[in-house]
Amino acid sequence: MMAEAIDKAVQVEKLCQKAQPCIACDLHLRRTNVVFGEGNPLSPLVIVGEGPGENEDKTGRPFVGRAGVLLDECLRECGMLRKHVYITNVVRCRAADPDETGRMKNRPPTSQESATCINLWLEPTLAVIQPLVILCLGAPSANAIIHKGFKMMQERGTFFPTKYGRYAIAGLHPAYILRQQGEAFDSARASLVADIETARKKVIEAKKEPPATLF
Repeated sequence: MMAEAIDKAVQVEKLCQKAQPCIACDLHLRRTNVVFGEGNPLSPLVIVGEGPGENEDKTGRPFVGRAGVLLDECLRECGMLRKHVYITNVVRCRAADPDETGRMKNRPPTSQESATCINLWLEPTLAVIQPLVILCLGAPSANAIIHKGFKMMQERGTFFPTKYGRYAIAGLHPAYILRQQGEAFDSARASLVADIETARKKVIEAKKEPPATLF
């Protein structure tokens, strides 16, 4: 078991190093750092966001801006820290274009950019980690992991079987929550804490299930 754990960590680190010079899509043209992932590659719980923003691009770490602070707070309320999960994104480089003032402004990654990064980096990473539960933060992540056309407000909090992990669930992205105010903010934040806690409990349940077999 120890050898298997060490092998997983080594494989994820090799993927991370291999991704650093990636030029497979145009996102590399404006990036500062590849933001591969962070946390425990042995964890049965993986959190997947959409992509890095300005702070993440500067540091090379996922979820380190205001959204990251909020995510850390919600994890702690569920008794977890970053070291207890693995955190990554659909795309590994910041999707951003200059606005009329020349300042770089975040934008959603294109379908081609997302598909390229999923095939090259997300799928192989999840194949190594083999999570029992994946928590998708935001609709773009849920579209990539769970199914196309995911309806966040109708389908969040529900578990789905996926090829990437035994179960996947979606919750609101911390960046979306931070755009809310007053009661809307409180409600959205509470829903993220609830979804993290639901994912944590599902991991406990899944560990008791018999391993999946082909026959």
